[in-house]
Amino acid sequence: MTVTDLLDRAKAQGVMIATAESCTGGMVAAALTDIPGSSAVVERGFVTYTNTAKQEMLGVRSDTLAAHGAVSEEVAQEMAEGALGHSAAQLAVSVTGIAGPGGSEFKPEGRVCFGLAAKGQPTQTETVEFGALGRDNVRKAARDHALQMLMNGLS
Repeated sequence: MTVTDLLDRAKAQGVMIATAESCTGGMVAAALTDIPGSSAVVERGFVTYTNTAKQEMLGVRSDTLAAHGAVSEEVAQEMAEGALGHSAAQLAVSVTGIAGPGGSEFKPEGRVCFGLAAKGQPTQTETVEFGALGRDNVRKAARDHALQMLMNGLS
């Protein structure tokens, strides 16, 4: 799958895409918008690096953050659903994780949580343990995984 394939499929289905990113800092949106003509498909991208940004821009609830932490499937779900709710998109992906360096025993470096929200369908979430690959590699792996989730959401 290439990003061009993803954009072509979304365009053929009349689907607009939004992204909600934390640890990837806009890399998913950048990968999409690197392709000429992507404006036919990419509605908007949210970079919500802080918890406050997640709350203000996407409507992530403070009690969800307090109960589960920013790196959780619960927050990834609310981020993806918030991206749909705060845009005209029909499909949204979210990424929140620990790119490193660092992490903890409970939230290790390389743990990334994803959400995929589509209008009229239950939101899908998953956690991928990429491991301590180094910050750049975790971010690239998370970007690529999010792009694949979008492609799968268009299948």
